[in-house]
Amino acid sequence: MSSPTRSGEPQPALERKIGPLQATAINMTQMCGIGPFVTIPAMVATMGGPQAMFGWIIGAIVALADGLIWAELGAAMPGAGGTYLYLREAFQYRTGRLMPFLFVWSAVLFIPLIMSTGIIGLVQYLGYLIPGVTDDAGTTALGKIIGVGITLVIVAALFRKIGQIGKLTTVLFVVMLIAVLTTIVAAFSHFSGAQAFAFTPGAFSSAGEGTFWGGLGAGLIIAIYDYLGYNTTAYLGGEVRSPGRTIPRSILFSIVGIMSLYFLLQVGVLGSVPLEELKTATSVASTVLEQAWGSVTAKIVTVFIIVAAIGSVFAGLLGGSRVPFEAARDKVFLSMFGKLHPKLNLPTAGVLTMGAITIIGSLFTLTDVINAAVATLVVIQSLAQVAAIVTLRRRQPNLRRPYRQWLYPVPTIVALVGWVYIYVSATWLSIGLSLGWIAVGALAYLVYAKTEKTWPFGPKEIKEAFASTEPEGAQA
Repeated sequence: MSSPTRSGEPQPALERKIGPLQATAINMTQMCGIGPFVTIPAMVATMGGPQAMFGWIIGAIVALADGLIWAELGAAMPGAGGTYLYLREAFQYRTGRLMPFLFVWSAVLFIPLIMSTGIIGLVQYLGYLIPGVTDDAGTTALGKIIGVGITLVIVAALFRKIGQIGKLTTVLFVVMLIAVLTTIVAAFSHFSGAQAFAFTPGAFSSAGEGTFWGGLGAGLIIAIYDYLGYNTTAYLGGEVRSPGRTIPRSILFSIVGIMSLYFLLQVGVLGSVPLEELKTATSVASTVLEQAWGSVTAKIVTVFIIVAAIGSVFAGLLGGSRVPFEAARDKVFLSMFGKLHPKLNLPTAGVLTMGAITIIGSLFTLTDVINAAVATLVVIQSLAQVAAIVTLRRRQPNLRRPYRQWLYPVPTIVALVGWVYIYVSATWLSIGLSLGWIAVGALAYLVYAKTEKTWPFGPKEIKEAFASTEPEGAQA
């Protein structure tokens, strides 16, 4: 399958091989992974006790509101790159290629940083199985070397056709479900409701840093990090069958499904592990399983958790590597990112670059990487897409929208408020680094724009690429 270039010559094109089940599996595998298994203790410590369970619910509300933005944009503009396409279409009228350039510039950083948290987390669980991988200070040199090796294996596994990847991701999805559901059952097998719902006295008062409200901002950063991934199929829009139906459904089903699993997991852990022990646990799921069914079962399921984490990183790099592909094809990013593997039809440069940054990020601490990744993502993706959906509704009212956001603009406003609150709750270092990275990206864009003689050094190119597409049935 091929598509024409500007010179009229055909070039390799992505293949639509991902169906509804595989799309939902890809999202949920990317969303879950190692996230809740390593962040539940941090969530409880940050929010001061069992009231942390409500942090997951509020995080799910923000994720669902944002997911409805992704659903409309992804269904209307199904192609490789997700946000790149939406920003390109929405902001071309005023700032030319600036916004899509800045997104790709930032995505090449924040997507692999998020994946590196999965590597850090799975190494923590390896510490339960292999002595010397972790110690009281965190991950040891041995653990970091193992993390690098696992990342290299994941990158190598991505070098296969998308049809094979879809089947592999479905298998990893099943492994993830087994790991999560087994941990939930183990937790509820020796569950204490009195312990799980023993909210800290004064937890919901309006004053004090130790209260629910005092820790909500930092807790939401953790919660939204754990929900990230519901948009993976939008990145893979060029490889999804019947995208106008599949993308919205995969986003909504994955958010509701993962929210239910997370809430049950959080409540179960709170009712089975003493609070003070929970706050400092490094492999809390293994602790729950060992208490319920002994060390042998705990070690077996810990292996499943590690495999689930590998699946999450795999799915994330799969979708993320497609982001710079479309930009490079549009000559808005380095041309090497627009080349596909001659036999496998995958963006080689995207896979290798993001794999390398994932390795670098895995050498830092979990909380530092989470804060840096989320802060960068909020500015140039989440808030920008809020503006994009509003702009496109006004600028392109005739754009074919197989899915229109329910109760618009209420979810868009909820997402805007949630993302602003999450951003200002990040550490000052993370905020400074995110703004600095975007500022450097803006300078890089000026160099690019001068070379290409595009805005602000030349005319804007207004092209409504999706406004005159064929009916959805022709895309299947």
